[in-house]
Amino acid sequence: GCLLTDMGRRVAVLAVDPRSRRTGGSILGDKVRMPLLSQLPQAYIRPTPSKAVLGGAAPSTRDAIVLCEEAGFDTIIIETVGVGQSEVEVAGMVDMFLLLALPNSGDDVQGIKRGIMEVAHSIIVTKNDLDPVAAHRALATLSGALRYMHPASDDWPTRVESVSSTDGSGFDTVLAAISDFFAPERLPDIEQRRQEQRGQWFDRVLGSELLVRLLSRTDVRHVCDQVRRECVLGHTAPSLSVHRLLGRIQLTITEDV
Repeated sequence: GCLLTDMGRRVAVLAVDPRSRRTGGSILGDKVRMPLLSQLPQAYIRPTPSKAVLGGAAPSTRDAIVLCEEAGFDTIIIETVGVGQSEVEVAGMVDMFLLLALPNSGDDVQGIKRGIMEVAHSIIVTKNDLDPVAAHRALATLSGALRYMHPASDDWPTRVESVSSTDGSGFDTVLAAISDFFAPERLPDIEQRRQEQRGQWFDRVLGSELLVRLLSRTDVRHVCDQVRRECVLGHTAPSLSVHRLLGRIQLTITEDV
């Protein structure tokens, strides 16, 4: 972040913090771990609770990205919670997806597992100063695994780099890769990707809003509680219960001409 502001960029960091499933609370301490960046007037840092939503991001992350863009921030970094092999929701919100890996994060088999690696535009092995041998082995393993996968973008081969936040090594290479990714000739592809993301965003919001409005109807809520009770008691399977519920609900759509 500090390197980017030194280059004249305005940087927004949207950090997503995991929420406790027991208490519902989040520490929201990410800003404390950025003491240098948080003092710069060209930077904005906003920790947000994940609200137990899977995929690494928070429900409001997409809207926050748009607000930061409108506020004049030209570089927006989404720092997600730790995600699993298939939790790649945040990949549908950003232009470039960076996957961070630890030097001793797994063996060769772990490295070739699909999911999150197939959506990464760059993989960064962190903390390479702690164990240089392990970091070098991780670089070789991940680079080899990528040969068996389709890249996230057809015109962009996924790169594997290593960095150290302690001594600053490797960050120049990562920044160079980011600069190459946003080269002028690639901007049409990035805009096409953004259009697809807007469509996915619309579909997700539509599904969520329809569910909220549907369950706000008293008659639907009554039938839903009835069918759900039968499912809870084990009389019907959940999937069959949902099909029966939808079969008992009538929706009317009025088209304005």
